[in-house]
Amino acid sequence: MSGIHPFRVLRAKPLWIANGVITGVLALLFAVFYVGANIDPVDHMTKLPVGLVNADKGAVVGGRQVNLGAQITESIKKSTASGDKIDWKVMDERGMKEELGEGKLYGALVVPADFTSSTTALTGAAATGTPARPTLTVLTNQSAGSVGSSLARAATTQAAENASLQVGRELTAQSGTGQAKLPAAARLLLADPAAVTVKDGHPLDSHSGLGLTAFYYALVLVVCGMLSANVISGQVDHALGYTHNDMGPLRLHRPLIRATRVQTLAISSTLMTVLSLLMGTLVMVGAIGLMGMDAAHLPLLWLYSVCAIAVSGIGALTLLAVFGTPGMLVVTLVFIGMAVPTAGATTPLQALPGFYRFLAEFEPLRQITGGIRSILYYDAQGDAGLTRGWVMMAAGLVMAALFGFGVLGWYDRKGLHRVPAGTKPEKTTVPA
Repeated sequence: MSGIHPFRVLRAKPLWIANGVITGVLALLFAVFYVGANIDPVDHMTKLPVGLVNADKGAVVGGRQVNLGAQITESIKKSTASGDKIDWKVMDERGMKEELGEGKLYGALVVPADFTSSTTALTGAAATGTPARPTLTVLTNQSAGSVGSSLARAATTQAAENASLQVGRELTAQSGTGQAKLPAAARLLLADPAAVTVKDGHPLDSHSGLGLTAFYYALVLVVCGMLSANVISGQVDHALGYTHNDMGPLRLHRPLIRATRVQTLAISSTLMTVLSLLMGTLVMVGAIGLMGMDAAHLPLLWLYSVCAIAVSGIGALTLLAVFGTPGMLVVTLVFIGMAVPTAGATTPLQALPGFYRFLAEFEPLRQITGGIRSILYYDAQGDAGLTRGWVMMAAGLVMAALFGFGVLGWYDRKGLHRVPAGTKPEKTTVPA
């Protein structure tokens, strides 16, 4: 016994400095990653993909063929009003539906087949009653992300309203003095002829969280892998006798079984792989069986869930093994701090600053979310993110193995063992 009161440790400057630096940096980084990524998505938005469809068949007006839909789409495509914030993709209806159904578009603007005929009819609707108003349809896509869909809806609605005013000016100029013969309602419509309607371009089931269940389900998988890695790492160390295990007031310690760092990681990874089968199953039971989440392709979803947990867990185990005690902070930053704002599930990648878009190329949560979204919302299509999810998980597993076993093998060869030779902790069960 030293006779020194335990609270005297609070006088030690290194204790305050070390903990202050670590917790301060952690707080700063989380603020930067979480808040900084979402402060101004509109200002950071770059080339948000939105479909532009002209289904207008045109009409003969004054002896010549006119297609107002083509004029509108061409005008929107060439417009510099939105700069490079929106990437207008001119396509047909079939292509638009396919890309909405793969999450490649955040929305679309559709000019209907009868737009020209309905619009030009306004100029000839003399006392025959209120003329039918042509429509421009704005399609949203919540499955691609609610924020991205909202941004696309705002930009597309504005483009449609501007297009209506432009067509109105042209019709007003063409009709000239003939406007006086039109009913008052027709004259008002002539200035702003098109009605803008908003529809869901890729409807989801009511138990799909407005397009966010894929993100939260993927987040659960990553968190399960990350937290399980911390548990497994500690329990393996205890089983090998390297650390004690506190069970309430009891402290348990097993006899030391010497293992190399490589062997320890191999044991932990084996446990993680096997237990991922249990965790992946229980995640599905909780989300689908108990909470009623809408889901299809259940065998594929189960396999993908198990693999996602295993890869995330092995990656976290690698960081814990290589970095030791600070490894948990690294794991938290990699799998949560940098991952959540770059997953592309809440704020679209096109609305993030460039640094965050760079992180999104390899951050695990984004890759896993893409695969889950494809399975849940897009009929498990490979082009909708499932292929990328599988490929990136495989690449992540290979990188974790090379990095982990490579560095730990170097530790072992250098004699950097975890317990010095001659240390023989005995099995004890004593009050903590």
